[in-house]
Amino acid sequence: MGKWNKGHVYRDRIAAADAGVSLINFYSRRYAHSTEGEWRERIRVGRVRVNGAIAPPETRLRNGDLLEWRRPPWQEPDAPDAFEVITLEDSFLIVGKPSGLPVLPGAGFMENTLLWRVRDQFGAACIPVHRLGRWTSGAVLFARTGPAARYLGRAMQAQRFVKIYLALAAGTDIPNSFQVNIPIGPVAYSPLGTLHAASAQGRPAHSRVEVLCRFPERNSSLVQVTITTGRPHQIRIHLAAAGYPLTGDPLYGPGGRPRDLGALPGDKGYCLHAWKLGFPHPAVGRDVLAECPPPEWAKQAAADPRACPRREPT
Repeated sequence: MGKWNKGHVYRDRIAAADAGVSLINFYSRRYAHSTEGEWRERIRVGRVRVNGAIAPPETRLRNGDLLEWRRPPWQEPDAPDAFEVITLEDSFLIVGKPSGLPVLPGAGFMENTLLWRVRDQFGAACIPVHRLGRWTSGAVLFARTGPAARYLGRAMQAQRFVKIYLALAAGTDIPNSFQVNIPIGPVAYSPLGTLHAASAQGRPAHSRVEVLCRFPERNSSLVQVTITTGRPHQIRIHLAAAGYPLTGDPLYGPGGRPRDLGALPGDKGYCLHAWKLGFPHPAVGRDVLAECPPPEWAKQAAADPRACPRREPT
């Protein structure tokens, strides 16, 4: 396990739909990661408050009430400490995230996240414009002002972002280049309830794949994947759907659907790197293309001229 954090205050504002619900029922239903008994104990010792005051578990909540759960310090999971600053401007910041460091809090992480560390160094106004999975390394864009965040958010919705990734995919019979246009959306998955995967009812998603290297002795290939849409786990899903899942991916298998293994999205095992990121500059509008140097696994893969005649990831 990693370092102890300082604890955190989680806040909820009661909406009309929850008015009249008891305090204990609200927490037991909304946050099922803890049992009703655990929530009762937290309420009893005063760690849960209603409008700043200690309240009994059966308190009936009203529309607009402010709830606070004052979670005491806990020991977070281990994660890398450092990140790389690639570009620093007044309106935005691009950093290189190491594999293993989550972007946002969750699953036991709070201070041991990229968001927390970027804000600690560059200020609380920093907002991530997009996300990477915990075990995906590479370029992450942060807005440093409210106007920049709104501009970049609109640009992303208009598909003015271009993201180029490096990945190790299973197989060497992969076509030199091909495209995948399979919709992605939530599907039933018992460990989580739902999980994003290939789905005819999902949202449009587009990926363009090019082979850089082939490794017959390992039955794998180094590929470059360009995406303009940014659906959750898009590259993992699309390569699996095409029949070439990421080498070592414990979650996505044939058809771009979850394997029946009980794996979770945050489980490690695959190699994926956000290599290049293109977007319109939030202050002047010109196109920006940033690059996060490839990690060692990609450099080593590209070092063999027999397998990688193009040898681009350097």
